[in-house]
Amino acid sequence: MKHLSQQQVYDLDNRYRAHLINSLSGFKSANLIGTADNTGAANLAIFSSVIHLGASPALVGFIMRPDSAERHTLSNIKALGQYTINQVNRTIWQQAHQTSARYLKTQSEFEETGLTPEFKAGISAPFVKESQLKYALRLREIMPISLNKTMMIIGEITDIYYPSQHITSDGYIDIEALDTVAVTGLDNYHVGNRLGRLSYAKPDTLPQIISDNKEV
Repeated sequence: MKHLSQQQVYDLDNRYRAHLINSLSGFKSANLIGTADNTGAANLAIFSSVIHLGASPALVGFIMRPDSAERHTLSNIKALGQYTINQVNRTIWQQAHQTSARYLKTQSEFEETGLTPEFKAGISAPFVKESQLKYALRLREIMPISLNKTMMIIGEITDIYYPSQHITSDGYIDIEALDTVAVTGLDNYHVGNRLGRLSYAKPDTLPQIISDNKEV
């Protein structure tokens, strides 16, 4: 097994190091974050850093890179306080990746990639029509991370949209049935191959595979 010391890691070519370190965390969720500015102009960007923070209140966070360049997503969230998170699926993964290109603020990633903005009543930010699992959030907190000048953007979920046939009686959403895509590193995309759901872990009790009872 190859070993790299901390110094050897820092001595690596920048792009090589970026791929290596981004791969260490394994499979990550691929999500498109939709925002709009004060004029209603829509913006869309892919993120692989979306994480669950809590269910009550329903909080979700994601990491924004240093504000050294123009960040349309961040400026729009600050301006309107609302945004959407849209899971990437098998049909749109290449278009989703393309949203990472550095388009001008006057260019809409929706138009440039062929994705469809979808607006719903009471929500200023656009959803991605082609996404099958999506939710709207209200900005709650921006937490600066001094170690690398990134920021954690924390939002509270206000609205959720999903196909009812793919949720179980206990509330689990079958993301595999939705052809949800995961990402590793910076540019490698995957679809899931489920091994099974396991029962709640208890001391001195072996976990059991449980079946999915779908809601109708």
